[in-house]
Amino acid sequence: MARSNIILTGFMATGKSAVGRRLAAILGRRFVDTDELIAHRQGCSVAGIFRDHGEACFRKLEAEVARELATAEGLVVATGGRMLLDSGNAEALGRTGRIFCLTAEPEAILARVEADTESRRPLLEIEDRLARITALLKERAAGYARFEAIDTTRRSPEEIAREIAARI
Repeated sequence: MARSNIILTGFMATGKSAVGRRLAAILGRRFVDTDELIAHRQGCSVAGIFRDHGEACFRKLEAEVARELATAEGLVVATGGRMLLDSGNAEALGRTGRIFCLTAEPEAILARVEADTESRRPLLEIEDRLARITALLKERAAGYARFEAIDTTRRSPEEIAREIAARI
């Protein structure tokens, strides 16, 4: 493909959407957030899809979007936090794109989640959110480690977007 896609993955609140929007603007590319795309097409939030249809339905929709976006070129794509932990999705998007995994320290993730009053985080609707974040990061570490990592802790989305632009 003439212009390979740039794919951003990583845990929730590591900056995938914010960085992706800025990166797309810097590079003059179209930005796609897979969660937003799925929610728009379903006419329902991601949390609503999980609630009304279950996780299996959502994962099927993610796989369809991964295959579809793999046929496009010149995109900046922010994926859902678990989308590329599925090897089929990672393989599809990796064929036509360069994948970066955004990371952050658990405390930074918690601070960002708590500051975000717009989004619901069903995985963190528990008492000890920091312990849950730490456990999930540990559980997903091997899956995320397959991709080129960029730490977003104590850095602005603009700084990170410029770093990715320089790397490509």
